[in-house]
Amino acid sequence: MITKFIGSAASGSSAMLSEGVHSVIDCISQLLLLWGLHQSQKKADDKRPFGYGRELYFWSFIVSLMIFTLGGCISFYEGLQKFKDPVVPGDEGWNYIVLAAAFVFTGISAAASLKTFNKQRDRVPFWRAIKESKDPATFIVLLGDVGDLLGLPVAFAGILLGHLLNNGYYDGGASIVIGMLLILISIVLLRESRSLLMGEAPNKKTLKRIIALAEKDEDVRSIKEHFSIYLAPEEVILQLVTVFKDNLTTQQITDAIERISKQIRENFPRIKQIFIEPSAA
Repeated sequence: MITKFIGSAASGSSAMLSEGVHSVIDCISQLLLLWGLHQSQKKADDKRPFGYGRELYFWSFIVSLMIFTLGGCISFYEGLQKFKDPVVPGDEGWNYIVLAAAFVFTGISAAASLKTFNKQRDRVPFWRAIKESKDPATFIVLLGDVGDLLGLPVAFAGILLGHLLNNGYYDGGASIVIGMLLILISIVLLRESRSLLMGEAPNKKTLKRIIALAEKDEDVRSIKEHFSIYLAPEEVILQLVTVFKDNLTTQQITDAIERISKQIRENFPRIKQIFIEPSAA
């Protein structure tokens, strides 16, 4: 961030300024995500009996909105302003040094976030894993780094072409492209963050396994209905409307509920709260 602003001040490059703004947004975003992670780990209390897990989803949505408004829109506007008054950036040596340093820093960050994301997604395809991920902190940082890695070559091309052709429009055009890239990434992040904030259930495969496990119990006839929702990346609440076999005593039903709950928690550690409701057939 610092090197980009130094390069922008030394050369007057619009594309470099856009990259600097992008880095500012990245820094603020990751601080907000850290705050969201901290808040989401607060213990449940009378005010929030199900805990504070959704704090992370709320701050993830705010971060996605910031990338759109402060990152994409400002970069786009800066590029339009350069089109009105095109100036060829000076002191190109500074720009190339800054871009090289930024690429190295961003590459290190991207490698770390990609390693974490790959561990989470296992063999699931990349974009499907983004859509199904319940941990916004990981994919927001990763896509932010991807945006940086794509934006840096655009900035380089705009500055280089501007000098070679002595045309300031290339620098402004690079800033517009970077802005559009950030807007596109933020739209993806806004969609996924909103979905998590509204509430998502575990995938169908997991739910089928849970139901099969519950129905395997000797005192259960069937699972009539099921409801579940993620409260945090590692916290799910589950309700099973269960039809028990006839002629069971209250104690037998109670024992079955405890037995089923224990088995579900052992096999699916993310399910922290389980409510099993007996129901007529």
